Amino acid sequence: MSWMGGSASTGVTGLERRLARRILEASGDPRLRLVLWNSEELRLSDAPALGRVVLRERRVLRDLLLAPGSNGLGDAYASGALEIEGDLPSVLKLAFAAPRRATPLRRAAWAWQLWRRRSRSRSKARANVHHHYDLGNDFYARWLDRSMSYTCAYFPTPTASLEEAQIAKHEHVARKLWLRPGERVVEAGCGWGSLALHLARAHGARVTAYNISSEQIRYAREQARAQGLSDRVEFREDDYRNIAGSYDAFVSVGMLEHVGPENYRRLGRVIDRCLAPDGRGLIHSIGRVARRPMDPWISRHIFPGAYAPTLEQMVAILSKRDFAVLDVEDLRLHYEKTLAHWLERFEKNAAEIERRFDARFVRTWRLYLAGSQASFHTSSLQLWQVAFARSRSNAIPWTRAKLYAREA
Repeated sequence: MSWMGGSASTGVTGLERRLARRILEASGDPRLRLVLWNSEELRLSDAPALGRVVLRERRVLRDLLLAPGSNGLGDAYASGALEIEGDLPSVLKLAFAAPRRATPLRRAAWAWQLWRRRSRSRSKARANVHHHYDLGNDFYARWLDRSMSYTCAYFPTPTASLEEAQIAKHEHVARKLWLRPGERVVEAGCGWGSLALHLARAHGARVTAYNISSEQIRYAREQARAQGLSDRVEFREDDYRNIAGSYDAFVSVGMLEHVGPENYRRLGRVIDRCLAPDGRGLIHSIGRVARRPMDPWISRHIFPGAYAPTLEQMVAILSKRDFAVLDVEDLRLHYEKTLAHWLERFEKNAAEIERRFDARFVRTWRLYLAGSQASFHTSSLQLWQVAFARSRSNAIPWTRAKLYAREA
């Protein structure tokens, strides 16, 4: 029986060996090894190996060829039919380092994927959020920091702890917003509420935060009561498109990835509608240098409907409503470090997570966290913070000095 038929025999045909070598060559790194189901190891050179990709079943070769990129590898790894030996993030960094040429065929495929993911439906947005964020607060509490911050941290020093870095991120955002006591802030997509609570507690702001995840909103309200901040922070279980009122500052951290370019014009109108004449704002989002769809495996299993915008697209949301960009910062390497902390904590709790879900779930999330870490390391993904104000407003910071002052 041919290899395409999935024979149970352990032999390797010459065709299979040539096709496997082609997959290895596509990785472009001589320190990677490919081990076939009969334990035969393929190598590009005699350089010391830093990692091995092991195909435990011959059908995996077919899957890698028919579903190149993350789909074939991700599904095979999640099922256990493919194993990666060595430090997982390090091996993925080697595999992701080879540039993917934007061929006409690949551009056409990307355009098709982008078109397919378009949705203006609020019910679809809620379903997408439920898929990822409503897995249970206890699940996320096992590997996030104490504040339950699920966005890129800011490490003022390389040795800062994850808890210190998340507090520093909240403070970094607050300073970019140039907040003063008593000001009104609206947050679009508040997660478990850590930023809103920090702005109220440390800066005396009055915050209205929107989120459509029922699990997150329930937790955030509990935290507001426990911290005595219910009179200054209101968590609303509602869509960002329903934001109402007038505010001195608008902030969105980690939500734009779920909005989609088909809704960017609407988001711009919301910001324009709610910001006071001298209002300021900040959008914090994962992004890409060039337009591309989200990784298809991530879209299917982790973040359905997600899209990482280019900086050009982020700025266009603002410029089309006559906002001026004040500051742009790329925190790509900070997100790599954040993910390294998350993955380490995830691994420490993997056995408990597997008991609640199953082995495939653990392997899926392990690959997602490690692959994301590798993507930021290799610059496949960026993390931008864009601060802005109305173009005619002169109530803006004179310098960036406050961002790095020891006292806020």
